[in-house]
Amino acid sequence: MSDFAATVAEFAVKAKANMDRQVREITFELFSDVIKMSPVGNPELWAANRVAHNYNVQVKDHNAALRDDPANLDKRGYLKRGKKLNDGMDIVAPKGYVGGRFRANWNCSVTTPDETVTDAVDPTGATATANVLAKMGGAGSVSFLCNALPYGEMLEYHAHSSQAPAGMVRVSMARIGSYIAELK
Repeated sequence: MSDFAATVAEFAVKAKANMDRQVREITFELFSDVIKMSPVGNPELWAANRVAHNYNVQVKDHNAALRDDPANLDKRGYLKRGKKLNDGMDIVAPKGYVGGRFRANWNCSVTTPDETVTDAVDPTGATATANVLAKMGGAGSVSFLCNALPYGEMLEYHAHSSQAPAGMVRVSMARIGSYIAELK
């Protein structure tokens, strides 16, 4: 092989490696953003707990307002005995409830979507993000991020969660353009 051919071959190898790295970076950025934006069940935000949450906030605000008046404070700076309102309503959630099942069900795969469903929870999204890093493809392959839970459509398109009122995938897709521009 001539020196010229060897140089071209070396350039082609480096170019493919760079393209593969950029495709992986963009894929990881997009997929991890979708996972981070996915709502995690928060019983305080549930409609069934709205009255209790609002009441608890009002009690907290009432006690804070009392602290603003020095006449209500003892020598140590605490509210005087009998001034503080000690009341609240319980936030209701199923026994043993832990949010994060939707995040745990983001599955990354190459070539075909992985539509498996798990009962696992991943409140931080760390496990799902590690799955993306381990399973996503590079240049020349098609990577999928799929969540097959039946309420995913409600979260994405119907403002079913105050944590992601505009969805996760559509917002992340809109953001990725600026990320790609930064890579140039």
